[in-house]
Amino acid sequence: MATSPNDGVPGTIHILDLEHNMHTKHSGNGEIVLVPTPSADPEDPLNWSPRRKMLSTICVNLYTFSVGLIASVIASVLVPLSDATSTGYVFLLCGWGLLFWQPFALRYGKRLTYLVSIIGTIACLIWSPYARSNGEWIAKCIVSGILAAPIEALPEVSVTDVYFTHERGLYMGFYCLSLSGSAYFSPVISGFIADYAGWKWVFYVPAIWSGVVTVFLFFFMEETNYHRPSVGVVEISDSIASEKGDEKEATAAISTSSATSKKTFLHKMSLWQTCPGDNPFKKSFLILRYLSWPVIFYAGFSYGSYLVWFNVMNATASIILGGAPYNFSDSMVGLSYISCCVGVIAAAFFTGSFSDWLTIKLARRNNGIMEAEHRLYPFALTTILVPATLILWGVGAAHNIHWFGLIVAMCLLAFSSTAGITLSVNYLIDSYHEISGDAMATVIIVRNTMSFAIGYGITPWIDDMGYQNCFISAAFIGMAACLVFAVMIKWGKFFRERSKETYWTLAATNSHA
Repeated sequence: MATSPNDGVPGTIHILDLEHNMHTKHSGNGEIVLVPTPSADPEDPLNWSPRRKMLSTICVNLYTFSVGLIASVIASVLVPLSDATSTGYVFLLCGWGLLFWQPFALRYGKRLTYLVSIIGTIACLIWSPYARSNGEWIAKCIVSGILAAPIEALPEVSVTDVYFTHERGLYMGFYCLSLSGSAYFSPVISGFIADYAGWKWVFYVPAIWSGVVTVFLFFFMEETNYHRPSVGVVEISDSIASEKGDEKEATAAISTSSATSKKTFLHKMSLWQTCPGDNPFKKSFLILRYLSWPVIFYAGFSYGSYLVWFNVMNATASIILGGAPYNFSDSMVGLSYISCCVGVIAAAFFTGSFSDWLTIKLARRNNGIMEAEHRLYPFALTTILVPATLILWGVGAAHNIHWFGLIVAMCLLAFSSTAGITLSVNYLIDSYHEISGDAMATVIIVRNTMSFAIGYGITPWIDDMGYQNCFISAAFIGMAACLVFAVMIKWGKFFRERSKETYWTLAATNSHA
């Protein structure tokens, strides 16, 4: 009979079978344990072919990039909309809107949620140029934030649906590349669109692009929700293994669901694919209860701490580069964001392939046991880069350094922000994989509340202190926030252990819902 050793500390995983004596499923080389254990069902997303998985990844990232444009396109048209810009509402509602969207998607389908979200954002993009009053613009931002909310947490859960723990960092890096890339790439093209076609086309062009993406998603994005009766690693008893005489045959017995025929194309195109369970919106209160879990709150705080520096740079880039002595045109300010795109790409590799490699290396030194805190060690680099980059950006601007120094600062700050975002998400998911859907909603609520606050605080902060003093203080605040990762390396497992009983109860409830 299959057994499941899922009574241990969440986030502590026996990921390397160094003695080759674990009777469970392994990767191709026979050493890395597949976590979570896949079923024998060919429609289990963990069992999909590499081509099918890659198509799912492409669809999720196309959605992320397209919907991510909705907030970032505003930056290039701040002058004509200066009296009516309320992008803070987009950030705030993107967080709190998850109290609706996350339970909805996990019960009624991610595919449906993605399509409704992107169609809604297209409508808001078309509406934007016709907003004639501040009240109407704020209303548009509120609606936009609610409709765009799934971008903040659902793609991360989609990654965990399809990929195993040992490969998750790479594909989470792709997601953060799309999310951050949309924010940094938009100003590159928006300035030119506004200069040569008028500022209204800054909204129309992304709407047209998103329309094409919507058609692609409708025909090629599959549902990744899957009702998995077992959680974590499922092992086979030695007696069964010896009776089978072959590990491949023995591990096939771990499945608690029958093998089934593959879905037809029409079934894959279905928009309404429900999962069993009670009213999903009862979970909304539970999502808020996760604020009291130290690991989850830290993940949200860390995510928000790194994101706010992007908001600070984005709020000051056009002012610094467009003013004396640099006097960049709008299009040149946009081109400066190419350096941010370079930083985002570098961060995706750093927190993707490198993070996965480091995690396996640390697990090997720990007798094959992976601790969730192994994902935190790359924060050592960002803890140095964040304060150094903020000083280079703010103090450099105060002393009119060469523009290339500011471009380097933009690149490194984009790298640090993207790396911090990815590592924070990876740590959360590795800690509490079985409840990551609801936990991610909590993380985004914390993160976006912080972003909303800094959006309204940065201008008076600079006005009161000036660039030099403002960014020196920001550097010390940023370094202090980054250093919290060291506290979690020390105490993270203790916090995870305290939540053990509650976590496995929730995981079992979700599994048998």
